[in-house]
Amino acid sequence: MTDAPRTLADAREWARVGTELVLGAVADIGDGEFDADSMLPGWTRKHLAAHVAANADALCNLVHWAATGEETPMYASAEERAAGIAKGPAMSAQELRAWLCASAVKLARGLDGLTAEQWRNKVVTAQGRTVPATELPWMRSREVCVHAADFGTGVSFSDLPAGFLTALVDEIAAKRGLTELPDGPLPEVAAWLAGRPHALADAPELGPWL
Repeated sequence: MTDAPRTLADAREWARVGTELVLGAVADIGDGEFDADSMLPGWTRKHLAAHVAANADALCNLVHWAATGEETPMYASAEERAAGIAKGPAMSAQELRAWLCASAVKLARGLDGLTAEQWRNKVVTAQGRTVPATELPWMRSREVCVHAADFGTGVSFSDLPAGFLTALVDEIAAKRGLTELPDGPLPEVAAWLAGRPHALADAPELGPWL
């Protein structure tokens, strides 16, 4: 683990890379293969695509909050969040790809439009944390980078930026209260911490994260 701080520019670049990986992953999925299981238990690729798209829409609400001061929660309720994921299976592959792309573009444009002052404005996440808007790109980068691998199209943690993986390891290890980590390549340690498939020998099983 490291004490090196991640910057806003870092997080924005990681979100961009992760978005490209997600869009590339869904482009590689045939229309008839979206109903197949993702790497997440109980979720098909359609569930996962809907979740990632709905996450961008929800973060757009926080961008609006930061830009205008108008309180706009990520989700009106837990039921609304679940409904966004649940509608995925009823959508076509074309509709899901379009939603993923449009929501990502809208979020990126919204972030581009924030002023230096607006980036410092506080918003409240779906988990109830009060954070400055500068945290939004990091929140998005976690979603797109980690979930890009969950589509099961060949994207793995080794495809993710090293700086992102280091920041992810720092965050998850702290949240899990881990002071010692198993030896191994950074992508494998990050995958293990995130509760994803990994190649570490004798590492204890961890519960799911994200």
